[in-house]
Amino acid sequence: MKALFDISSLKCSKIVTNTYSTSFSLGIKLFAPSIRPAIYAIYGFVRYADEIVDSFEDYKQEALFYDFVDDYKKSLERRISLNPIINSFQEVVHKYDLYTYADDFLKRMEADLEVTDYTTKEDYENYIYGSADVVGLMCLRVFVNNNEEKFNALKLSAKHLGSAFQKVNFLRDIKDDTENLGRSYFPNLANATLNDTNKKDIIMDIEEDFQEAYKGVIQLPIESRLGVYIAYRYYIKLLKKLKKADSKKILNGRIRISNPIKFYILTKSLIRYKLNAF
Repeated sequence: MKALFDISSLKCSKIVTNTYSTSFSLGIKLFAPSIRPAIYAIYGFVRYADEIVDSFEDYKQEALFYDFVDDYKKSLERRISLNPIINSFQEVVHKYDLYTYADDFLKRMEADLEVTDYTTKEDYENYIYGSADVVGLMCLRVFVNNNEEKFNALKLSAKHLGSAFQKVNFLRDIKDDTENLGRSYFPNLANATLNDTNKKDIIMDIEEDFQEAYKGVIQLPIESRLGVYIAYRYYIKLLKKLKKADSKKILNGRIRISNPIKFYILTKSLIRYKLNAF
């Protein structure tokens, strides 16, 4: 029965999510059960695509990536894939009309196979949109259950939240991206290294994204609001640590949030949620 295969496919997507991101997994657990499977499916798919272009340098990345894309394209026509991660995702794509967003995402992942520097603001923003904003928009389609009016009202904030998360990741991972992947994402770092001056400009840009994102976070449907809010608070805390750290510290290591602080963020967010004090 395909139903059993679909169930096992979703379990695989959940395993991928739990393996690669403890913070994101925690956020999903706070979503309503009705929307968790679709979010696991989205995360599993985008994580695997990202891993191919970022982590499989000892293998034929280009061939692996195009095989992955080809399997996905075939799954849309067949409505099934023997790759369980793709099988889960294609069902969500059909249900929530995510075709364009998925295509935009894959185009940006394809760029990572060749492009190493984003020297113009336009190239940088296009990459952010395709690698992060569209993921937020895919999740938003699930959160609002295809309600077009709600989606259109919240999509700008969703894009800002996706941008903020991605930019924080870029700043946090700048050492690994530069040394291991040979990539530079921030245009103001073209032909330059991170210093306290250009770091300040990057932080200000991210803070503006978070300010716009918050307007939408507090308007999300009840089924998803708490989980997204906790992820928002976690990244705000991470940004504050990056802001306090000097540029040399960021370049020499990976800034992290300790588990006790994560628990504090979770507890405080739960209290605010119950008091409706966002």
